[in-house]
Amino acid sequence: MATTATIQILDLRHFGAPMLRPVLEVESELWMQRLHWDYRASSRLLMQYLDNHMLPGYAALDAGAVTGYTFCVYEQTKAVIGDVFATRALAPGEDAGDPPAQAVEETLLTHLFETLLNSPQLDRIESQLLLHPAGTHANAFRDAGFQLFRRLFMVLSLSGSPPRAQADLPPELEMRPWREEDLNPSARLISMAYADHPDSRINDQYHSIHGSTRFLNNIVRYSGCGVFASQASHVIVHRITRELAGLVLASRVSPQSGHITQLCIHPEYRRQGMARRLLAAAAAQFLRMNIREISLTVTEDNRDAVTLYRSEGYRTQHTFDAAVWQRGSKRFQS
Repeated sequence: MATTATIQILDLRHFGAPMLRPVLEVESELWMQRLHWDYRASSRLLMQYLDNHMLPGYAALDAGAVTGYTFCVYEQTKAVIGDVFATRALAPGEDAGDPPAQAVEETLLTHLFETLLNSPQLDRIESQLLLHPAGTHANAFRDAGFQLFRRLFMVLSLSGSPPRAQADLPPELEMRPWREEDLNPSARLISMAYADHPDSRINDQYHSIHGSTRFLNNIVRYSGCGVFASQASHVIVHRITRELAGLVLASRVSPQSGHITQLCIHPEYRRQGMARRLLAAAAAQFLRMNIREISLTVTEDNRDAVTLYRSEGYRTQHTFDAAVWQRGSKRFQS
């Protein structure tokens, strides 16, 4: 059996999609097994970038075959680590995430960290490795100076009728399905709702309207988190000003699974039952689409949101780590 000492780490841009396809196929199986998430669309997009030789990152080679990869994307002075995954021939009952695959992944991450941390144009690095259970690569990130935030992957089984919201909306507000014209008002709402919020420490796109617009474009127009489900997405609108007081955005991540990609309420309207109404509206529409479960992610430190989701029937199925490095900050402790 090969060890990490016999594996070569090379620039990912040297390889085309055919070399990575076997690894991506194994990874897609694990996404479906662990999260009920169809990763094949993401794999196809990655393979397009690979064939264009424009995806920065590293590949692990064992006896001439690619056994793992990691990549990042650059956003001006920020880098986002998109993924790391390695595999090997498995014996019956073994999990694709078990060592020595984990050791290969950490070797790949070490090479990527060295590149990014020595890039003077970068001020910030973010990562959310959703597939990997919390703690899998925690030491590697901490040793490189990242701060870690534990996140929860929560799931609601849609058996029978969806939850019914109890609270009525204030008379000046109305709820309706999402429209394309809601994108810019939604960016304003998100940037306001996430001011001083735990998640704004993880994703700096929440810091501004411009960043929130990029976040929304990725979800709504570019299928950055499954296939956007406009029919399950809703907004709460002020009848006179037409400004948004709340929104829920949803995607379909597999034939049987939906995902809440965003839920936020304007600070002036919190604790009035609006989040519950939006969750119920999304669940009702998902049922009409023959979706049988809904997932969402939430930062563990966001205790009010975790309490809300648990009261609505969501249960933690998986935990994972978000990681952030900021130039000029003292070495993080987690």
